[in-house]
Amino acid sequence: MKKIQHGFSIITAIFLLVVLGFLGVAMVSFSTSQHESSAMDVMGVRAYQAARAGIEWGAYQVLPNSAAAFATACRLGAHSNTLPANTLGGTLNGFSVVVTCQSPPPYSDLSAASGVVRVYDLTATANQGVVERQIRVSIAQ
Repeated sequence: MKKIQHGFSIITAIFLLVVLGFLGVAMVSFSTSQHESSAMDVMGVRAYQAARAGIEWGAYQVLPNSAAAFATACRLGAHSNTLPANTLGGTLNGFSVVVTCQSPPPYSDLSAASGVVRVYDLTATANQGVVERQIRVSIAQ
């Protein structure tokens, strides 16, 4: 005699639906975390570029404009300047950039044109929210 089984296919279908539902939720969760990670990477690169722009601004202030107020204040001791909010445009808009400069006393160098070498230590820190990048350079003049 044959035994008739009723309801076996409905249990299998429900099991498959539950497994597929869990897989779907896992994929959506993984995709969301990947998008957040990618967005943070982009913000990190933008923060680096904003800090680099701050270094370039500081280098311009101390090299060709060595008589400018920023360079003069830098020679007197540690000096900081925050770039105005709208200085950086485009995708860098919204980053806060602080440029700090410090210059130790100059030293004599007979191979230099003026016989004196001055070193400027520049640090630019760019941040927006939880993303922050900092660049340090030393420039001799």
